[in-house]
Amino acid sequence: MIRLIIADDHAIMRSGLKRIFAFVPDLAVVGEAVNGSEVLNRLHHDAFDLLLLDLNMPGISGSDLIMRVRSHRSNLPILILSMHNEPQVASKAFRAGANGYITKDCEPEILLEAIRKVASGGQYIPPDLAEKMVFNTTAMEAQSPENLLSDRELEVFRQLVSGKSVNDIALNLSISNKTVSTHKMRLMEKMQLSSMADLVRYAMEHDFLS
Repeated sequence: MIRLIIADDHAIMRSGLKRIFAFVPDLAVVGEAVNGSEVLNRLHHDAFDLLLLDLNMPGISGSDLIMRVRSHRSNLPILILSMHNEPQVASKAFRAGANGYITKDCEPEILLEAIRKVASGGQYIPPDLAEKMVFNTTAMEAQSPENLLSDRELEVFRQLVSGKSVNDIALNLSISNKTVSTHKMRLMEKMQLSSMADLVRYAMEHDFLS
């Protein structure tokens, strides 16, 4: 039996996953978390075999959360279930300590395969994303400006180029408008870009709008 924690701030997502797992005899959901603090609290109070983790939740999240989980339970299998399919994001998660990465649009059979493989000590990444990581990321990784961004800055960047306003982003990430504006300023400085047109052009050239 694989005991797992679902960490995702969307109730509909957690409910849908639990419905899928309810029909799988070798899986059991033993807890849920809606933010990074709850994930870390579960580490100390619950016995489980795998963390199914969304990258973008309120508060501590992304690579920072993965590394904190690793510091408390170095051998805990961590499978990322994310809405993002960019190779840069997946690479960052693996560098932080994730054992597997799949996207939320995958088929249930793929999700179950990934859970079982990661829970047994293996690693999992879909072949198409693995190919992107090898051929699109490896040669460029060192010099890619977005690799200088924090997880929160990267999420603000992604939402900006998708057309979201500062107010929309603040609402989506549960942070203040001022904080979003600060992230926007810092990410543009790090990427050496000076306008929204530059950001969108960069996103198009580096497959962030696919």
